[in-house]
Amino acid sequence: MPDEDLSAAVRASLEDERETLRDQLGEIRGESPESGPSFDDNFADSGQVAAEQGEVRVVATTLQEQLDDVEHALSRLDEGTYGTCETCGQAIADPRLEAMPATRFCIDHA
Repeated sequence: MPDEDLSAAVRASLEDERETLRDQLGEIRGESPESGPSFDDNFADSGQVAAEQGEVRVVATTLQEQLDDVEHALSRLDEGTYGTCETCGQAIADPRLEAMPATRFCIDHA
């Protein structure tokens, strides 16, 4: 487990990232009336619309995976297991945690 100062900084960073990811997912999913992608079903190039919809789904999936990783890291902070590799159980180096706060693995198992 990283020292208390790093843990506090990591928690703040993860909470900020969680909020950003939730906002981005909300916009993509159209959860607010003025946001979200709109696709013209009557557009002459339906292939283009389908491609754009596919791209939006890929982005949403990636954002959801990132959000899941952030949520998992926050849970590990709460449990006291944050900062240990999920593969070997060894401590993850502080510079790696600073660069990638939601990482689950040490550099050897990344």
